[in-house]
Amino acid sequence: MVTRPPFHTSPKQQQGVALIMVLLAMALVVMLASGMTQQQSVRVFKAGHYLAQQQGRSIALGAEAFARQILMRDFEEDKEENLLVDSLDEFWAMNAAILPLDANGVAEVQIDDLGGRINLNDLVSANGQVDPITKDRLTRLLIALGITGISVDALVDWIDADDQTISAYGAEDGQYLMAEPGFRAANQPFVSVSELRLIEGMTEEIYVALRPHVATLPVRGIGINVNTATAEVLMSLNEELTTTQAKSILERREEERFESLQDFLALPEFAGLGLKPVGLGLQTRFFEVVSRITYDNRVVNMVSTVFRDQEGNVRTVHRDTGQKNRITKEPFTISEG
Repeated sequence: MVTRPPFHTSPKQQQGVALIMVLLAMALVVMLASGMTQQQSVRVFKAGHYLAQQQGRSIALGAEAFARQILMRDFEEDKEENLLVDSLDEFWAMNAAILPLDANGVAEVQIDDLGGRINLNDLVSANGQVDPITKDRLTRLLIALGITGISVDALVDWIDADDQTISAYGAEDGQYLMAEPGFRAANQPFVSVSELRLIEGMTEEIYVALRPHVATLPVRGIGINVNTATAEVLMSLNEELTTTQAKSILERREEERFESLQDFLALPEFAGLGLKPVGLGLQTRFFEVVSRITYDNRVVNMVSTVFRDQEGNVRTVHRDTGQKNRITKEPFTISEG
């Protein structure tokens, strides 16, 4: 008697199994290929995005160089007129320049004055002493802005080198370490205005109100440019100066800029106040160059702090790519011609 093996399959069954194996292998290949294609697409997208960002940054650096040239030309023109005065009626301050690139984009760049603001780093001198003039001005600025949530003493403690509060209204490590997460006071000059967000008692509302009137310049003692100062900064010069008087000064300045500090101090609004020229000036040394580059459907923002020395040379001291929506002035298109 002939017996068959227990697992014997016919040729047709063997062909069926082989076909299934082939189909499974093809399905696996398709799945692998699909995954590889998806990964490749992600890599291509990332590479394209990175390339576009680099191109945008390169254009932003070009816009910054363009702004430096504008500031150097302004200095040369002032020098030819033998009147080194910076004011808001000059070309660099009036508009945001629009520079068409090509069919793929546009560069927007504006120059903002920092000379008309109170330098927070003037609060404490290089030898660690509190500057009473700057402290009084900042105190009056907070009053003019209606800010009561923070104290100038907290700003002093943020800068000075010790860990002792200067008053009950100050703030040092003891307060900041209780935050979540905890941190320490800087105990050094401000590097960025955004550090104000860390100050004891600071809120976003206070920060937004204070920011346009203060700066964090790396050089102390430059003074306030009275031709570019805001009404609130002007009010900080003397406690008796009212909002109405400050606005009146701005109106006079729009008609004719101040070409000497004597003319400024002789204004009727200052009569009897005994205002001194200490810490006041007519020039701006530090500027912000704000660039927004729209290229290949992507946007690159850059804010550069630049310094113009007494010879008119302009150099960049800081760049920040984290600020958005800083283009605020009326656009002025510059043609290739």
